[in-house]
Order: sequence, then C-alpha cells, then structure tokens
Amino acid sequence: MRTRTWGFVAVGLLVALLLAGVVSNYASSQPDGLDSALLKGCTVDPEGEITGGSCPAQQEKAHEVGGPLADYGVAGIDNDFLSTALSGVLGVLLTFAVGGGAFWLLRRRDPAGSGDAGEAARDDRQPAGTAG
Repeated sequence: MRTRTWGFVAVGLLVALLLAGVVSNYASSQPDGLDSALLKGCTVDPEGEITGGSCPAQQEKAHEVGGPLADYGVAGIDNDFLSTALSGVLGVLLTFAVGGGAFWLLRRRDPAGSGDAGEAARDDRQPAGTAG
C-alpha cells in the first residue's frame, strides 16, 4: 500500500478513536427510536423503570444477552465516562481489525512474478515521439 493511503487510513482511525473515546460520552441518554417504540403502552418513572401498562419492553430481561461491552460500557469499570470511552475505543479497534482482516484476505493479488517488476517496466517507457 502506498504511503499516502497508509496516512489516510491512520488519520481515519485516529478520528474514529477520538469520536468513540470522547464525543460518544456526550451523546443523548434519552431512549432511541427502538427503545421508545418498545415502551409504547407502558408507564415509565423518571429512572426508566416500567411502573404499569402493557408493552413489549416488559419482556426485555428474558432476551438480554449481556457481555463485557453491554449497554455502551465496559463491565467492571465504575466510572461512567471512562467505561463509555473504553467501550467505544475497543469497538472501533475491533471493527478496524475485522474490516482490515477481511480486506487483506480479499485483496487483489498479482500473478506470480509480475509484482514490482511490472511497475518498474511501465515507468521506464519513453514518452511518445522521443528517441531512446
């Protein structure tokens, strides 16, 4: 890969890490569209607990998966800012690793023996109309 391409990838990765590690902490804590739709028909207190009514969200505990990065945080870290930032950074790095690995596996490969020698041969050609 060219130096210019590596620079572009590195800057993109740094921007994604900055957004995931810092800016993600300032995202809205209000329920998103799916959470809001699942709460239709229920009465909810200020802490977000269902206090009455009937809605699909009442069944959510039966299907909760959990895990070390559940609920936009890292399990075991009590500081909410640090937990969210670390979860975002780990998510970006994991996504970058999986995506980079997939691109590496699917990259176009030159036939044997035509790698850099083919590039050098094309660069050594004389422009049309010049003696050489």
